[in-house]
Amino acid sequence: MIASIEIAAPQQEVWDAVMDPNRINDWVTIVQSIDHVDAGPLRPGYRMDQTLCIRGISLRVHWTLKHIEPPRYARWEGRGPARSTAVIEDRLITRNGVTRFDYQNEFRTPLGPIGAVASRAFVGGIPEKEAKASLQRLKQMLERPSR
Repeated sequence: MIASIEIAAPQQEVWDAVMDPNRINDWVTIVQSIDHVDAGPLRPGYRMDQTLCIRGISLRVHWTLKHIEPPRYARWEGRGPARSTAVIEDRLITRNGVTRFDYQNEFRTPLGPIGAVASRAFVGGIPEKEAKASLQRLKQMLERPSR
């Protein structure tokens, strides 16, 4: 699933907001809490744990930053309950003073096709809906006029 949005803010400002573990709760709609964050700068191997809420159920995901090219690209790989896995890729590009943020999220359940059917029944269209809502929240946060 890929969701995109254009934000009238400099690329570095969008990058800083997206990649700051302390600001994730400000814009990602399904994050309940950030439970652990490595100290120090973002680098391959950096880890953080999140508790997500999907359909009223809390799920803990352990994320590892696998690749980073500031301020353009990051790839996170996650491990969740019952050996589920996830990948998030963040891509940013600026054209004419507008930053385009492409957010890609893949979620894989264990048990092959049976797990995929169960995942669709449980999750349905939530990932796309929540990604769009999160990106809209990020846009509003970054385009808010200074007071």
